[in-house]
Amino acid sequence: PMSLWESGDSTGEISLSDLFLMPDKIGALNKLTLPMLAFVVCRGGWPKALQKKTEKAALLQATEYYKAITNSDISRVDNVKRDAERAKRIMRSYARHQGAQASIATILADISTNEPEDVSDETIDSYLTALRKIFVIEDMPAWNPNLRSKTAIRTSDTRYFVDSSIAAAALGIGPKDLIEDLNTFGLLFETLCVRDLRVFADALGGTVYHFRDKNGLECDAVIHLKNGNYGLVEIKLGGDTLIEAGALTLTSLAGKIDTTKMKKPAFLMVLTGVGDFAYRRKDGIYVVPIGCLKD
Repeated sequence: PMSLWESGDSTGEISLSDLFLMPDKIGALNKLTLPMLAFVVCRGGWPKALQKKTEKAALLQATEYYKAITNSDISRVDNVKRDAERAKRIMRSYARHQGAQASIATILADISTNEPEDVSDETIDSYLTALRKIFVIEDMPAWNPNLRSKTAIRTSDTRYFVDSSIAAAALGIGPKDLIEDLNTFGLLFETLCVRDLRVFADALGGTVYHFRDKNGLECDAVIHLKNGNYGLVEIKLGGDTLIEAGALTLTSLAGKIDTTKMKKPAFLMVLTGVGDFAYRRKDGIYVVPIGCLKD
């Protein structure tokens, strides 16, 4: 799938590679309104969807793709017959756990009430492996920095679909539903941002990780380049309260890094959905709407 920059939905006025150079000030206008953002989350970055003349036709692409995954692709990948309804239940559970480190046991508990028979962990695992093979899910590995204190770092992968539209299709929801349920909107917005950050990091020869320690300190995305430079990113839909919370997390994590053993972060960024413009705060943290970003 394409990023918002590739699909023409981002102005690309802020370049991720430039942020690694730590500019003193940044500026860009965000053209993405909340309804537009809800639409691009559900439409996804599929080239076919962009060719459609109406929003309805564009949204249908993700639904059609979801049907193909559950009805045929998931079985065709390794010629193992898999149940379409079970695949739908697993994908719906996965959609609810975007950005979380949900275990197979959690997913199993999620779907078991609707299962006609007992399902094993191995069965769930085989469905997830098949979804990985056909590039429907791409979980995010954990980042393991040198910290000043001996804090245990959680090493489980974080659950993500490759595109937010798959999560929307799995939940059977559209743009209006997201606007009425900002919690779900926030989860799926995170998936969209992770997709874009991966595209941009890839272009810079970097990798995107996730950080979480046993005390619950968590950072949504760490963009790590081959030269050892890295940026810390918190993803927030928008609003002063959420931006403030994101900034606090970034400052806390940056303060725990042992800079005698590794570089300090090149930048700290709160990546937002809504907000009129991109700017650098007095504390040096960048606040950048996804509708302004490119590689």
